Amino acid sequence: MKLQLLNAGWFTCPYGLMRQGESFEEPFRFPVSAFLIETGGQRILVDTGLNPAAIADPGGFYGQPEAMGLFGFEQERSVADQVDLETLTMVVLTHLHWDHVGGLPQVPASVPVVVQRREWEAGHDPEQVQSNFFMPRDYERERELLLVDGDHDLLGDGTVELLSTPGHTPGHQSVRVGEVVIGADVGHFAASFEDHRFPAFAADHEAQARSAQRLYELREGGLTVLPGHDPELMHPGVLTS
Repeated sequence: MKLQLLNAGWFTCPYGLMRQGESFEEPFRFPVSAFLIETGGQRILVDTGLNPAAIADPGGFYGQPEAMGLFGFEQERSVADQVDLETLTMVVLTHLHWDHVGGLPQVPASVPVVVQRREWEAGHDPEQVQSNFFMPRDYERERELLLVDGDHDLLGDGTVELLSTPGHTPGHQSVRVGEVVIGADVGHFAASFEDHRFPAFAADHEAQARSAQRLYELREGGLTVLPGHDPELMHPGVLTS
């Protein structure tokens, strides 16, 4: 089984927005990651990075100039520049935030998308779209869906497991690939699993803390747990092969 980390862009925003206790006056540059799993004839993309059409003007593209005005986007190569998306067997979305689902319009509609049912429903509820800072433009295209509820053995052989880790968003999920856990935005930094200095926004900070504790315990048990946006750790390359 091969697991590869892809850089699918960068965003810059006030540091304090993404890590409680830091300054809102200090900008910080966060990597945006996607992952490719190759095993037993499966080619699974986990998350899709930024939308290439949004790079130059995020506020204009999403129609939210005030909120998205806090962010600057960069992208050297989209997921489509790094992966033959026609060969994918499925896409797993950890959650529906724009830095994880933005590249989805590039993926053929025939490729199944796997997401937690609770997340998908929240992403189509107007009130929750607004409160969770979702951008439906990235995921509004009709697609084949596999909606799951809670932990899920994705391939039926224990090699790839979806872990329910809500809090950052209502139906956030992490992905265990062998001995590596893609923690996504349960914690933006490696230290977040311990200090719980999460972003200022969340669907439920208490639930996020419980999810962080779950991943912390997996890390203490010997698994490698990757945070969502830690520039010290999120370097492109093959993680397992």
